[in-house]
Amino acid sequence: MSIEIKVPSLGESETEATLVSWLKQEGDTVAVDDVLAEIESDKITMEITALDNGVLNEIRRQAGEIVVPGEVIGIVDEVATPEARPKPKQKKAGKARAKVAEPEEVQVAAQPEQEVVKPELEAPPVKKEPAKVAPLTAASERTVERAPLSSLRKRIGKRLKDAQNTAAILTTFNEVDMQPVMQLRARYREAFKHKHAVDLGLMSFFVKASVEALKRFPVINAYIDGDEVLYHNYFDIGIAVSTDKGLVVPVLHNAERLGLADIERGIAEYSDKARTGGLMPDDLKGGTFSISNGGVFGSLLSTPILNPPQSAILGMHTIQKRPVVENDEVVIRPMMYLALSYDHRLVDGKEAVQFLRSVKEFLEFPGSTLLDV
Repeated sequence: MSIEIKVPSLGESETEATLVSWLKQEGDTVAVDDVLAEIESDKITMEITALDNGVLNEIRRQAGEIVVPGEVIGIVDEVATPEARPKPKQKKAGKARAKVAEPEEVQVAAQPEQEVVKPELEAPPVKKEPAKVAPLTAASERTVERAPLSSLRKRIGKRLKDAQNTAAILTTFNEVDMQPVMQLRARYREAFKHKHAVDLGLMSFFVKASVEALKRFPVINAYIDGDEVLYHNYFDIGIAVSTDKGLVVPVLHNAERLGLADIERGIAEYSDKARTGGLMPDDLKGGTFSISNGGVFGSLLSTPILNPPQSAILGMHTIQKRPVVENDEVVIRPMMYLALSYDHRLVDGKEAVQFLRSVKEFLEFPGSTLLDV
């Protein structure tokens, strides 16, 4: 029985993809869930896996070709077995051993026995000239490698440039004292992990803080659609995840219904999928607001670009101990700069500044939300 290898659905608005590579070749034996090939659309890189055990008997489309959802790109035969390949004739033991010998053995075998000659007494030492190193040529010093721009990278570039060309992007800044959150994490981290089987990170606090601030300023959770504004009564938070092939933004749907543990599990799952190429189109669908954490790479300050059609994005940065004034005294606190980029066509500066202050207040006084004050 033959099984067709088909291009999976790519999600809304995705009509084609590039066949990046085959990880199996014709005649290879495959097992269930073996990765057969990789495809890349404008938004995501996906793996195509085997549905059953068998042999990859036919490859219909080659790497680099454009494929569409539902197209058959290969055939796996469940019952066929790879054709027996003739074994190479065995050569004589001595010759065969010389070919496969380890480097040290080859050197010993290649050296003929030599007669040991004792040097004459009082023979003057031979002065050895230092080995001359050939100067590097221009060709060895400077190289240029040309590689095709991936579909994902093209799409990222187009979306970001469209955002710059379409939206009136402005960025406002603030800074937050992370000591209350860090003390809370330090106190309850072990108990949290023991109960929920997931680490208590920083991102869940920022998701919660953003949701609370978005409730107060719903225009930042809205976006422009033609001549209309779409206001959302739900909070789908996009979390920017960096991969080797580019930035992707999977979405935590209905984040207002999620606890800290649910958020941390969702982020961990998306991070694993992003690293292994397991993100699906539905994982990236939607999103009313986004968060990007450049601090994991050491960024001190940045102006994040909007993720269209959203109207705002929150930028997190690295935590640094800095002197700040509290109660007229200079103290050292772990501080983080926050940035909010927003579409000034819809969001006024007053709303953007107040939104960022709300995020700051939640993080510096997390108990206020728990007490509903």
